[in-house]
Amino acid sequence: MKLQQLLSYTRRAVDDFKMIQEGDKIAVGISGGKDSLALLYALHGLMRFYPIPFSVTAITVDLGFPDFHLTPIKELCREMGIPYEIIKTDIYEIVFHVRQETNPCALCAKMRKGALNTAIKETGCNKVAYAHHKDDVVETMLLSLIFEGRFHSFAPVTYLDRMDLTVIRPLLYVNEADIIGFQHKYQLPVCKSPCPADGHTRREYAKNLLKEINQEAPGVRERMFRAVLNGVYRDRLKT
Repeated sequence: MKLQQLLSYTRRAVDDFKMIQEGDKIAVGISGGKDSLALLYALHGLMRFYPIPFSVTAITVDLGFPDFHLTPIKELCREMGIPYEIIKTDIYEIVFHVRQETNPCALCAKMRKGALNTAIKETGCNKVAYAHHKDDVVETMLLSLIFEGRFHSFAPVTYLDRMDLTVIRPLLYVNEADIIGFQHKYQLPVCKSPCPADGHTRREYAKNLLKEINQEAPGVRERMFRAVLNGVYRDRLKT
């Protein structure tokens, strides 16, 4: 996928769900993975021509994993002219050694989001952009159906009243396969997660299940996404 295509998908989502207003200061949570780096490219590109002015700041919550080096991302942000903040934490030590969690993802996510939201407010941003893509939408819906017994997925725009912070998801219309192609084409400086739970989560189960179903019934991923659009997101689409 070329940058122009990424920008087109991003602008469509931003317009459809009115994600950006004039003067927004948007934080991009950078995990080091391909999705968050693609989002950084997308918002950086959109910022240059979008008719509504906004600014972008990149933030990484460093969980404290050994041998997790962010130098390539620092250099990318410097080249883009985007401010970059790294928040040092002891989340890895707490989750895996102090608490010794058998299901570490829930606690880690809660602590990581808390640290990220606090940092966002300190930088003066009023919005945070998450890098959830189309596959994430469908996988979340599957997880909700299988483990919660309800038809649900995350919202394109969510206001967190306790933090006075708005969450947006500009990559909503982008396929993960396209992000992988974008990663290779533009040689994104991906910093692979050293987390020992990586690849062994419920989300990974949903990802593999969706891949299997889509192989047996080609096009089902897209039809499921349309079902989410017509159900969960219907009332949020602009009129």
